[in-house]
Amino acid sequence: MTIVDIGIPKRLVEFTVDGSTVRVPEGSTILDACTAAGKDIPTLCYGDTLEPANACRVCMVEVEGSRTLVPSCSRKAEPGMVVHTDSERTRTSRKVVLELLASATDLSTTPGVAEWMEEAGADPDRFGPDAATVAQPAIVDNELYVRDYEKCILCYKCVDACGEQWQNSFAITVAGRGFDARISTEFSNPLPDSACVYCGNCVEVCPTGALSFKREYDKRSDGSWDESRQTQTTTVCTFCGVGCNLTLHVQDNEIVKVTSPHDSSVTHGNLCIKGRFGWQHVQNR
Repeated sequence: MTIVDIGIPKRLVEFTVDGSTVRVPEGSTILDACTAAGKDIPTLCYGDTLEPANACRVCMVEVEGSRTLVPSCSRKAEPGMVVHTDSERTRTSRKVVLELLASATDLSTTPGVAEWMEEAGADPDRFGPDAATVAQPAIVDNELYVRDYEKCILCYKCVDACGEQWQNSFAITVAGRGFDARISTEFSNPLPDSACVYCGNCVEVCPTGALSFKREYDKRSDGSWDESRQTQTTTVCTFCGVGCNLTLHVQDNEIVKVTSPHDSSVTHGNLCIKGRFGWQHVQNR
């Protein structure tokens, strides 16, 4: 029996995951329980600082008695529930979802996808060279971050981070319907003319690299981006007295991007324009 500790429980819910009995605090999701128990369930649209969007369908699991597979990121654990994370149905579903995503978008900068596809035996090329893609040039209309929508999987995380869940700027949304659906600013205006305040919180939550720091985009383009040579140091932002935590990503003694710890009680991963992008003066040569 595995006892999973997620915070201070008020009431424990006992259920079964892959033959093992698991106890989690009431209100926990299947993904919470599986992650805490050491089971690796692939996720893309899930964000630990956002409400589940249920968009990517990569984290689907099988629950006995349920007609369809269920998204583990949002399905709450229930007493007596029997969950299978690696059944034939879940493996087939994950394989097809990964194939569809990879045939339509560029997942080359998505962490973990290559390993998931190899494990699932996914072959996006089986749809043929005529499979619809969203290939398009990257949008570079400012010096802070780049929008490379050929990597976008429409997970809605950037929309949620910019909207009522965090920033409340509402600078980006989903435009169009069906195959024409896309992430866009209001009236497709250039970013500098939109309501964007350049907090970069959308960049923080993007799982695929569709939104990235201009410095990172440039270094990837010229082949000099190398995460194996990067170090991370967490410090406190000095621009004001709020006390936001900054994690400095440094390569070759140069800051290449700034993130914020998601478990910080001050920022929860969010920053303002100064904290996210105002570090150039540190290395102004």
